[in-house]
Amino acid sequence: MSLQEIHDPKDLIDDAEKYEMGEPMVKDVEAIYDVPVQISAVLGRSTMQVSQLLKLGRGAVVELDRKVGEAIDIYVNNRLVARGEVVVVEDKLGITMTEIVKSDKI
Repeated sequence: MSLQEIHDPKDLIDDAEKYEMGEPMVKDVEAIYDVPVQISAVLGRSTMQVSQLLKLGRGAVVELDRKVGEAIDIYVNNRLVARGEVVVVEDKLGITMTEIVKSDKI
């Protein structure tokens, strides 16, 4: 069922009833496999006044609100989904996920 075919929200419920409880909707999920998402890993945050910001230059250090070794936040499309640790993968940085953050929203 395409979005253009959905005229009544009841159509979605009728379609969902085709699946038994717990039965994976693999073919329906495959339709979103190629949708791009933005993933961000946030090391920490800092707050400062504009006057302090304007004084920053090369070599300046901005102190973050995280301690060394503390988990970093991982966001998908600006929604917190996990926490993890920074790792080195060959010559690039990566993230090892250590915790999945449960969301009340579906």
